[in-house]
Amino acid sequence: MRIAYFVWEYPPRLVGGLGTYADEITRQFAAKGHEISVFTMNDGSRLPTYEMMGEIEVHRPITTDATEVLPLFSNDELKRWGLGLGFFSDILMHNIVIANKFVNQVSKKKKFDLIACHDWLSSIAGLISKKATGLPLVLHMHSSEFGRMGERGSGTVRGIEHYAGNHADRVITVSHFMKRELTHLGFPQNRISVVWNGVDEKKYDMSRLSVEGLKAFRERNGFSQEDRIVMFTGRLTPVKGIDTLLKAMPAILEKSPRAKLVVLGKGELEEDMRSLAKNLGIEKNVMFINRWVDEEERVMLYASSDILCAPSRYEPFGIVPLEAMSLGKPVVVGLGGLRETVQDEVNGLHSDPDDPASIAEKVTRILGDKALANKLGYAARNRIVLVYRWEEIAKKTMAVYEKTAFENTAEDGNTAAPSVHSGSLEAR
Repeated sequence: MRIAYFVWEYPPRLVGGLGTYADEITRQFAAKGHEISVFTMNDGSRLPTYEMMGEIEVHRPITTDATEVLPLFSNDELKRWGLGLGFFSDILMHNIVIANKFVNQVSKKKKFDLIACHDWLSSIAGLISKKATGLPLVLHMHSSEFGRMGERGSGTVRGIEHYAGNHADRVITVSHFMKRELTHLGFPQNRISVVWNGVDEKKYDMSRLSVEGLKAFRERNGFSQEDRIVMFTGRLTPVKGIDTLLKAMPAILEKSPRAKLVVLGKGELEEDMRSLAKNLGIEKNVMFINRWVDEEERVMLYASSDILCAPSRYEPFGIVPLEAMSLGKPVVVGLGGLRETVQDEVNGLHSDPDDPASIAEKVTRILGDKALANKLGYAARNRIVLVYRWEEIAKKTMAVYEKTAFENTAEDGNTAAPSVHSGSLEAR
């Protein structure tokens, strides 16, 4: 297939997990012989506006700031965004520019089978391009504005999501939890497919790391071999449950005095969480890492830890537990799509993200029972290899793409429809 792939972030410009997802899955598509043209945001004007990254064609048009004129025709809510209006301007201009480039230039030179876009961040470009070219559109929904922000969220963003979800030919989302949420928000249920995210099981593999290297890494970071490290990584926001985890630490330390909590991430709660740790008297047992950490160092942090704790109150899927599980680490998780990845008492434990006692009980249970920790970690690694390899995720995603393109060409009466490989459209 030849696919136009609209995504807000793409290497080397990475903002969050979406860029990593897009990088991994497009490389898998290209490796299987599919032609991928990525349309993504530039980093100001610092990156090439066009380049080939292996077999993948990448377009990064330069945009212009429209912040000053947006209030002239914006709704009242957007006018209240303040400094955030600059972000909306970036997104809007990016969508218009990449849609114009695709419709008026790139699609004129070669025939495409399908357009894929991600969340509201690139759905405007997807909708414009679908209308102009007649190509089928697949919308990937990794989260929703309502899920992220609740009633405090942007009505404008929710409106874009709803419109895109109802005008796309197919919606792919990351968990059955998210499918239920999108259905509740008014997305057509019969057009939603579930395909989980993946992880590079070769990169996140304990067998490629040496015992000596891990020992040296722990010592460089101020940890002894007797310390029991609980790791948290993610944005420091209420939805991630970091506040409850910190409140659980005194009870964890009662049963495991050598426990240390490593908090990797930044966010609006950082200063509050530092103050909370001090007020709880546990600041010596908590290490905050708020700097950029590359993937190799993140692998070493996971590998040096005894347990990964992700007590999210809301999580559409959750890539962090996958990375820890791939390294054979036991995990404790909260709510949402995390509970599809982590099977309670099988390859991890479920906890209540609003109850410090619940988190403390699960963490201390693992820290105090080496056999249980080993059993959970072994099962976690096996589940990754069987279910969450990027090759398998790409195969399931491509099956949705091919079926969508086939249905579109069949409706048009075109007998030269793209071939459709057999495969489930739902994650198993």
